[in-house]
Amino acid sequence: MRRTYRGSCHCGAVAFEADLDLEESSYRCNCSICRRTRFWPAVARPEGFRLLSGESELTEYRFNTHSNVHYFCRRCGVRPFGVGNETPIGKMYGVNLGCLEDVDDETLSRIPITRVDGRNDGWGDEPRFGGYL
Repeated sequence: MRRTYRGSCHCGAVAFEADLDLEESSYRCNCSICRRTRFWPAVARPEGFRLLSGESELTEYRFNTHSNVHYFCRRCGVRPFGVGNETPIGKMYGVNLGCLEDVDDETLSRIPITRVDGRNDGWGDEPRFGGYL
């Protein structure tokens, strides 16, 4: 069931709300940036994401095609969300589940995970070795 969750970076400078269904799959990816930052996103549609504060505290990083935006808090370095423009569903927000403030460990442990082979642009494929994701 979709509901509104609040989240923030570690220092609290960046805060957001996102409408998410935590019974839908989240994602773990082995691409170079997701692997290094251990990013664990749930998907929010553009109309279901609201940046509440900290826009001036965000720094962005783009690589490869430069069309997807990876946002980091410039104070604490946490990656609270990103914007995917080249996805099977069009524009979407990848909300870092670790940044949600009102989700307990038990709930986090039940969120389904789809592992994707982003390293090889296999977005519909599970990586050969993905247990570490």
